[in-house]
Amino acid sequence: MVRVRLVRRASLPVPTAWGWLLLAAATASGLLIALRGAYSFLAPQRPSGSELLVVEGWLDRDGLDQAVEIVRAEGYRRVLTSGGPITSWSELLGFATHAELAADHLVRRGLPAGAVIAGPAPASAQDRTFLSAVEVRDWLQREGLTPERIDVLSQGCHARRSWLLYRMAFGPDVQVGIRAARPGQYDPERWLL
Repeated sequence: MVRVRLVRRASLPVPTAWGWLLLAAATASGLLIALRGAYSFLAPQRPSGSELLVVEGWLDRDGLDQAVEIVRAEGYRRVLTSGGPITSWSELLGFATHAELAADHLVRRGLPAGAVIAGPAPASAQDRTFLSAVEVRDWLQREGLTPERIDVLSQGCHARRSWLLYRMAFGPDVQVGIRAARPGQYDPERWLL
């Protein structure tokens, strides 16, 4: 009869207390370095050189004011605001969607009314950014516009996600650039501390 062995004896090196301490310090240092660079990864600044800037309508006032500065400094000829329904206080604000509220804010801050267009999106409990991107794409198609590139302005660390979703919505034929408005609620240089 053949004996089958399921285990065998072996020696396994295990770190000493100093070894575990060194391993923990190296891991913590690596994580800290990675996390310190996370903001610049999540909030890229990679414009495409387009004349069309899509501004996400949910941005706060500071972000929308930055949009005005960017439009003036970079010479965008057209601004399209995106965003779905305002779910609370809409009757007091006088606007049904974030896109309309943002467009009004941009015009009140001095952008030409003819250059700012609101592109509202329908209500959605999930995938709001992607739905807004699809609505922007569809609006451009309805208007007979087929841009080779567009730029999107989002806020802070939401920018990379918006960039990815707009690229998915527009497909490989349109180069999508991204701009990240600096958040007013926290300092991006110290956002993890």
